[in-house]
Amino acid sequence: MAAPRVAINARAAVRAEIGGVERIAREMSHRLPALRGDRYRVIKPPAMLAHRAGHAWEQLVLPLKASACELIYSPANLAPALSKRNVVLIPDAASFRFPEAYSRLYVAYQRRLLPRLARAARLVLTVSEFSRQELVDTLGVTPELVRVVPPGVDERFTPQADPAPAITRYQLERPYVLAVGTMSARKNYGALEATARELHERGIDLVLAGSDRDYLRGGTVSARRIGYVPDQLLPGLYAGARALVMPSLYEGFGLPCLEAMAAGTPVVIAPRAALPETCGDAALLAEPDDPEQFACAVSSAACDRQARERLRRAGLERAAQYSWNRTAQMTDEALGQLLEDP
Repeated sequence: MAAPRVAINARAAVRAEIGGVERIAREMSHRLPALRGDRYRVIKPPAMLAHRAGHAWEQLVLPLKASACELIYSPANLAPALSKRNVVLIPDAASFRFPEAYSRLYVAYQRRLLPRLARAARLVLTVSEFSRQELVDTLGVTPELVRVVPPGVDERFTPQADPAPAITRYQLERPYVLAVGTMSARKNYGALEATARELHERGIDLVLAGSDRDYLRGGTVSARRIGYVPDQLLPGLYAGARALVMPSLYEGFGLPCLEAMAAGTPVVIAPRAALPETCGDAALLAEPDDPEQFACAVSSAACDRQARERLRRAGLERAAQYSWNRTAQMTDEALGQLLEDP
């Protein structure tokens, strides 16, 4: 049997807490070898090197371990800087557009490394047309070298997911509206103050699920914070929510919106960045700079029966268009074209 031709950089896949890039890394580390076992080799570090301590592993050890492979596919922003074999997925240009949302060291590292990676890569993948243009504008990469491969929605996200374990774990005694994301200034949670008050008057809690990370800055809100939610509880947490809200000012995609839609939960978004592209007409759009307007939209999604049913149907249809198998197939096609192999 021929040796695998593509190494998968699974550094982000071994992290204990899952965000957007970690989920992509996990799914692709599993689904690409399942799709083409002869083409892919997954290379992962010890768990202790999954985060900052793993930069040296990614830059030095990974290229050596992948020496027999023609391409190195890195699905989580970073890749070996000196390699000429990189295919790197860069989901957005957040550190360029919203530097105040990150530590000074993180911004400096990203701004130094990402343009070099993008311009030297064999191919750059990203998650939306919005992000494609962002990478062209900020990183100086030619448009022809950037290809859009949207992420997917796991089959576990369904209206039938049981909310009881999450409700019990987090003592969610009242109906709740959910926000999902890390604590970052670009998430714009401060815009939800009026929403939280409006919901409280209706007997509904605003619940924020998401972790703090040491390189993130900002992101305060008067809401019930429950921290990082383990992956096995997340589908039920979505399914039990009256609505999902995302007032974010900058998203390269907005995967929680589709996960909520797949769970039958109405979604309210800010009309910013990639969110309208991701959600189509399956979400309510409300301007986060007008807190009262946003609060009104969330109340409608959470409490108005006709609005909820319309959003539920539209959301299920929208989420059904995205699957991780489709993401794997699109990724494999892009890599196969570089290999000139069907």
